[in-house]
This record gives sequence, structure tokens and C-alpha cells, in this order.
Amino acid sequence: MQDMIKKIVDMDEKAQEITEEAKRSKALSAQEIAETKERIRENYLARARKRIELNRIQEKNQARQILADAEKKYEVQLIKMQELYRQQGGNWVDAIVGRVIGE
Repeated sequence: MQDMIKKIVDMDEKAQEITEEAKRSKALSAQEIAETKERIRENYLARARKRIELNRIQEKNQARQILADAEKKYEVQLIKMQELYRQQGGNWVDAIVGRVIGE
């Protein structure tokens, strides 16, 4: 009988050891999962920040190009208007004055 009780006590102690080891393993796994999750998050954020910066640079360059194209277009239009005014300005002034004074 004593032998059987000793075996039961030994089995209980062994079960407690296994349970404690399982708890430690579970806690370690939870910690590893948390660390892995944080690494993945940081990696994702770093890639996202890099992508945002590249997009910002690209958008800035596109905006500069659009502005340069618009400035060229308006410069050409200004030159055409100045040339047209040089050619027709006198006639325009005469026509406006004539309409104002009723001629």
C-alpha cells in the first residue's frame, strides 16, 4: 500500500513538473509571438515609411514638371499676346476710343 501511495505521489509530482514546464513553455511562446509580432509591425512600418517617402519625392518631381510645363505654356502665350499687341495695339486703342466717343 505504501508503495502504491508513493507511486501516486511520485506521479502527482511528475504531473506538476510537466504542468509547470508546459506553463513556462506557453509563457515563452507567448513572449516569442509578441516579439515576432512587434518585429513584423516595425518592419511593415519601415517599409511603409520608405514607400511614402518615395511617393512624396515622385509627387514633388511631377508637380515641378507640371509647373515648368505650365510656365513654358504661359510664356509662349505671353509672347504671342505681346506680339499681337505690338501689331494690333494701335488699332485696338483707336477702336476703343472710337466706340467710347461715338465715332
